[in-house]
Amino acid sequence: MNGFQVAGRIRVPGDKSISHRALMLSALAQGASRITGILESADVHSTAAVLRGLGADVPSLGPSIVVHGRGSRAMSAPGSSLDCGNSGTTTRLMAGVAAALPFASTFEGDASMSRRPMRRVARPLEAMGATVELPPHGGLPMTVRGGSLHGVEWKGEVASAQVKSAVLLAGLVGEVPVTVIEPAATRDHTERMLRARGVTVDGDGNRVSLTPSGPLRAMDVAVPGDPSSAAFLVALASLATSGELTVEAVCVNETRIGFLLALGRMAGRVRFENERQEGGEPIADIVVAPASLRGITVGANEVPAMIDELPLLACVASRAAGDTLITGAAELRVKESDRIMAVVANLRAIGVKAEELPDGMLVTGSDAPLRGTVQTHGDHRLAMAFGVLAALPGSDIRMDDRECVRVSYPEFWNDLERVHGH
Repeated sequence: MNGFQVAGRIRVPGDKSISHRALMLSALAQGASRITGILESADVHSTAAVLRGLGADVPSLGPSIVVHGRGSRAMSAPGSSLDCGNSGTTTRLMAGVAAALPFASTFEGDASMSRRPMRRVARPLEAMGATVELPPHGGLPMTVRGGSLHGVEWKGEVASAQVKSAVLLAGLVGEVPVTVIEPAATRDHTERMLRARGVTVDGDGNRVSLTPSGPLRAMDVAVPGDPSSAAFLVALASLATSGELTVEAVCVNETRIGFLLALGRMAGRVRFENERQEGGEPIADIVVAPASLRGITVGANEVPAMIDELPLLACVASRAAGDTLITGAAELRVKESDRIMAVVANLRAIGVKAEELPDGMLVTGSDAPLRGTVQTHGDHRLAMAFGVLAALPGSDIRMDDRECVRVSYPEFWNDLERVHGH
């Protein structure tokens, strides 16, 4: 197989999780908050639109914006349904906010979003006193009738940062104490960003509690690079034959770097430089060099920290020596697509030996040429993961929908080409 070189320094778009939360918390705060580096993607535009629909003063997204927060009491009943597009984060987190507002809010989304499970967020909000109406299939549209809430200690059935965040935001806006206990710890951006704004949030592993503590403070936010977006460029550099790539100023929160840790166990060559803290989040430059990768086993305890990167890990595993086994990842079946079924079907379609498991997959690596057609199911993570394999010399991979990457990484194809030397 012909080799290729990677080189240079690159910045990936702002972190999607932090971008969503920066908009929400800035709108709920009292005063002006400047947000720089926000991710200008379809999902984040959905959050901005939903906040505007509730009467918040959110400007058009750009490199530097100011949100003039007027607190939750200034929010007003929406004149129409709130369109969340393809964004589960928008839907579930804003449902938590809506649960504490004294009116009804109806959330709708695109066809993919409408199929995703909402009962997991409806149950804790109902336990707090809100009324949530769902269609029989348990997806969207969802109507949340909010009002006066009471505190709750909620034991979640699934490890979901979105559900945890919804309960925390309901407690924040409703001014009641809440505790969430998860089966496994999930990404903690909401907790970190609330603490930075003066809210009392106590966390211990998979248990987190919020105590109301007065109005939310306004504060400026510099959004770091998204580790999920960086992972695709890191993967390509790992599969190169020479060179070194630096991805600058990426969020390296320990709840988000599962893919990088897994790559290290595959004998990948990844290190952090220029480590620092900004806005309560750890930031670093990620430096990656090519490596001869080998298969690994990934279990349930590792899944939450790389849930969005598992399709990419499976694609990387197709070029590693030996087998890679992923289990404990049943949550992949209710993402933008059934990512277990879709990843395995697509790997097979391009000539990779792969087996679908109820809660994961088994992938056998090889260096045989990759040729065939990939069905993305409109899922941005699938398009980018197989885009990495399509960029390898000797590959002949066609894709039915390259444009779905706009959801999280609008410039993905250009950036992939930039780091792919020859």
